[in-house]
This record gives sequence, structure tokens and C-alpha cells, in this order.
Amino acid sequence: MTLRILFALPGLHRIERGAEVAVISIANELVRGGDEVTLIGSGASRPGTPYRFLHAGAVSRARFEALPRLPALRDDTSYEEASFVPGLLRQYRPKDYDVTVACSFPFVHWALRRPSLGPRPAHVFVTQNGDWPVRARNSEYRFFACDGLVCINPDYYDAGRALWPAALIPNGVALDRFSPGEPHRARFGLPAKGPVVLMVSALIGSKRVDEGVRAVANLPDVHLVCAGDGPERAEVDNLAGTLMPGRFTRLIAPAVEMPTLYRSCDAFLHLSLDEPFGNVFIEAMASGLPVVAHDSPRTRWVVGDDQFLCDSRDRAALSGSIARALAAAGDNDAAASRRAHAARYSWSSVAARYRDFFHEVVERRRSR
Repeated sequence: MTLRILFALPGLHRIERGAEVAVISIANELVRGGDEVTLIGSGASRPGTPYRFLHAGAVSRARFEALPRLPALRDDTSYEEASFVPGLLRQYRPKDYDVTVACSFPFVHWALRRPSLGPRPAHVFVTQNGDWPVRARNSEYRFFACDGLVCINPDYYDAGRALWPAALIPNGVALDRFSPGEPHRARFGLPAKGPVVLMVSALIGSKRVDEGVRAVANLPDVHLVCAGDGPERAEVDNLAGTLMPGRFTRLIAPAVEMPTLYRSCDAFLHLSLDEPFGNVFIEAMASGLPVVAHDSPRTRWVVGDDQFLCDSRDRAALSGSIARALAAAGDNDAAASRRAHAARYSWSSVAARYRDFFHEVVERRRSR
């Protein structure tokens, strides 16, 4: 049975990271499998996309960085999401879809579940950005409901399946794009010689980019490059300028350049203590890079037991893990093993699991 599927997310076709990359990758694969897929986002249409794209305007989250934090408007992304909803409602016709999909809460989620004169499509929530809307019962979270829940790690699945029909489906990687290959450091303004550590992260407190700067600063002659932007950009730039002058580069690379950026570095560093999944882990491993990250059962579930995990709150231990990862960067057998591990997360296999779950959710709703 062909399904008519809608994904709605403010950053689609405007932002190229995390959830946006996941949605577009899954949509591409679902269309190849025969489903009809529509995306609504605040970016512009792109020629040649296999899915239908509808534009709904939104105000960039950067405009909201200084505004107060309120219930339901808890950060700049919530303000951006609220600004997206009027355009979303103008584009959204419930009768046109069998299932709608969201990974942001509360405003997009509520808009897709709004009362309808006719049948309302089944609604699936994906825990791309965390599962607190599912578990919390205070404030706006009291009004969360869904027909199906996609949990991107085992922690979320164990908690969520007791509340809603749920499936454990990880994120994935485009193996045809992310692979070992020739570096092109000059393209990114990186030093031609010497070890380079890569962070790919939004510059927000939970990503702990500042701790990455401090840890790499302890390693002489190691260069740190951070691909990302966010409210803490000035603090990170100033800290790096003080602790490691001439050894730090911050840039914003378009999605098409990211595989080359990974290939141009020697090790990958990511320091969130509570990362829901981390597509970047799998992108780095598919590119052959050793991974340094905070040690947790969830991170081990994603990257396996052979990466360079530590208690990243211990700065000396973190610097030591980075040094060991850099020492192992030239091991071709280890790089091949990381690539093989990443292959388990191909977007084609991930999308097949989404398709199966969507069918279950739609049939369950229709049978009611």
C-alpha cells in the first residue's frame, strides 16, 4: 500500500544538520520505495528532489537568541518554531495525508494534530531532539499525544513504549557520500601539516564546545576545527583565541562540503553529555575517523566499544583520549572497521524500518 506521508520541520531546506539531514534522507528513501512524500519547511524548493516540498516561512532562531525564556518558548528554537506555524497551517491539508511526522514540540506537533472536519491522519513523533515531551507531564508537555513514537536510542524506547506504540529506529548515514578519501585542507583554511581534530556542533551550552577547546589546547601542535554556529560563537572564539591562538578554525560548511571536511581531519570530537543519537558519530566513522566522546551506554550503543570514550568532564582524561585517537588515526585496519560499523546505519535500511512502522500506525488508526 502506498502511503501519503508529511514531514514538517522549520529548518527543512534551510538548515543542514541533525534532524533536517535525517528527515531529508529518510524522505528520499521512502519515495524510492514508492510512497508519496511531502516536506514542509522554511527553506526554498530545490530542483530535482524526489519528494514534494512546500514552503512555510519562519523567522531564523538567531533573531531570538536574546529573548526571555518562557513556558512553551523555552529557547530560540521554540520561538522559531512558533513563527513557522502560521505558514504551516496555510499549507497543511489533513485530508491529503495518511500520516504526519514531527520531531519538534510543541507548536508543530499541535498544528499537525489540530481538529479537522474530516478524518485526521495518524501522527508520529520522532525523538530526534530528545524525549522529554513524551515523558514530562508538566506545563505544555501535558498535552503531548501521538499515534506512534519513533525512538532513536534504547533509553528513549524503554521509556516511550510503555506510553505509546513505539519503534526503536536509529538515525543513519549516506555511505556513498561519507567515506575515507583524499583530504583537501586548503579548501577549509586548515594547516597543511600536523594533526587536526574536528568538532561538528551547534554552539550551545549542551554541546560543550568550550570544553573541546580547553582539552585540545593541552595538546601542542594540534589544530581544532569546529563546523557550526550558535549563540555561544563569541565565547568560543574568544576562548580559543586566548588558549590556542593560531590553532583554531571555526567555519560553516555547506552540506555538500561536509564529507570532504571529515576526510581532511584526523579525529572526531563530540562532547554532549546527553546526545539523543548523534548522526555526526556515524558520519565520522563512515569517513574512517576515530571518535572521542563522553562515555555512556547510549554512546557505546551508537559507536561500539572500540572508540576513544572517557569521562569527558575530566579534562586530563579527555586530552589523553584525544591524543590516543590521533595516534591511532593512521591505522588502516581500524579505519576499515569503523567504516564497517557505520554501514549498519545506511539510510536505506533505516527508511525501510520507518516504512514498516508507518504502515503499522496507519492500519492501527484505521482499525479504530
